[in-house]
Amino acid sequence: MVAIVVLLMQGCGFLKSKFGGKSGKGGEIGMTNGEVTATGRKGWRQPTPYGMVLVPSGSFIMGQADEDVAATQINMNRQVTISSFYMDDAEISNHEYRQYINALLADSVSVLGEEDIMAKYYPDTTVWKNDFTYHNGDPMLEHYYAHPAFDTYPVVGVSWVAANHFCKWRTNTLDDFRTKEGNYRSFGYRLPSEAEWEWAARGGKQGAKYPWGNPYVANGKGCYLANFKPQRGNYDADGYPYTAPATAYSPNDYNLYNMAGNVAEWCRDAYADNTNAIVWDMNPDNQNADEPRKIVRGGSWKDIAYYLETGTRSYEYEDQKRSYIGFRCVMDNLEGRAASVRGGRASKAGGSSKSSKKTKASKI
Repeated sequence: MVAIVVLLMQGCGFLKSKFGGKSGKGGEIGMTNGEVTATGRKGWRQPTPYGMVLVPSGSFIMGQADEDVAATQINMNRQVTISSFYMDDAEISNHEYRQYINALLADSVSVLGEEDIMAKYYPDTTVWKNDFTYHNGDPMLEHYYAHPAFDTYPVVGVSWVAANHFCKWRTNTLDDFRTKEGNYRSFGYRLPSEAEWEWAARGGKQGAKYPWGNPYVANGKGCYLANFKPQRGNYDADGYPYTAPATAYSPNDYNLYNMAGNVAEWCRDAYADNTNAIVWDMNPDNQNADEPRKIVRGGSWKDIAYYLETGTRSYEYEDQKRSYIGFRCVMDNLEGRAASVRGGRASKAGGSSKSSKKTKASKI
């Protein structure tokens, strides 16, 4: 009779659920007949985040690819290794950032306070006047963030503090949805480290001076390859006097737009002259909350070509808002060196996986 009872209990799943049977979405519990039989839990996969592309892992010589300003000597070459990650194919746009501000004003006023939201996280439109002496920035001040004509242009006037808060909000929004759907939480969005940013900007080109390669800022037809300050100050020569749409110009070989020019981009790292001496050569990342200077990379619409170089380093204070600094997010990829698809917005909409936006504004 005891044997019959045991068989009945097994048939009802009692012993399996207690000692190692399947447990729905979680997969194997891991113990069978007193032995460890655990395999991978089922139900987890890492989908390519919308608007992002996969940046593969690899090793490269980080640092200046051409002559550095002689007086700086802050970017000595060094070989580092970077793990795979996902990165926004373009800088965060005005309309994307507006979703975040609208959400804060709708849901977080009681926690953060409207005054705090407007002071810390809302884009400072006065940067178009304050950043430049004796400059008629009124049209940009009035229209750049508010008007739909600039919806797909990169958001500016956002501090490093606000950019990090945007990443946290974006993570919470995704994880709330995934939790309701019964899925595991994501790895979360964040700002790229300086090393990740440089590795992504090079697009797999070892020793590349610019994201498109070497050594010029224009192609064979004389068309400029980025939005910056050409010549002696002919801002309009590249097609845009101020910023350009986030998907203007051709992407690099990792399908990332505007990794040089348009707007410079916040990185997660704190700035240090001796970074190479204090960070490891595997996924270097200098996080220092006591250092208010944060790394800015890529150059902008108001910078000369030197700041467009993949190895050029710069910084700004974490609470400062500028008309020439924006950002993009990354997410860790923990499924290995490669993914089944490179991802991107166009591929999810049924288009080619090589172009990650539904539309691309190209100047050449």
